[in-house]
Amino acid sequence: MQQATSLAFHQGPIPPPSILAAYDKIVPGSAERILAMAEKQALHRQGIETKLVDIETKLESRGQIFGFTLGFICVTGGIILIALGKNVGGLTTLIAALGSLVGTYIYGRKQAKKLL
Repeated sequence: MQQATSLAFHQGPIPPPSILAAYDKIVPGSAERILAMAEKQALHRQGIETKLVDIETKLESRGQIFGFTLGFICVTGGIILIALGKNVGGLTTLIAALGSLVGTYIYGRKQAKKLL
């Protein structure tokens, strides 16, 4: 007596052609319905990914605008403090503002390299 074992593995939204044909034999038109369902799901997923990319782009742009505005205010405040004779406070504000801007820039560049 001999025994044969067969193992098949499939991953993905569309079954292999042999199984798809078997579905279509049992219920005529079911293969077309399965393919349409997979296409609809793919379009839905692509739409969600497009929306996420748009949202991330807007958030990144907004963050850059807020960062620039905050940096500009801090640098201007430091210059004004120096002009008013408060050299220590003005210099501290300038160094802190420029240091945080440069640090954020360097950190962002390192994160971008990690993603690539």
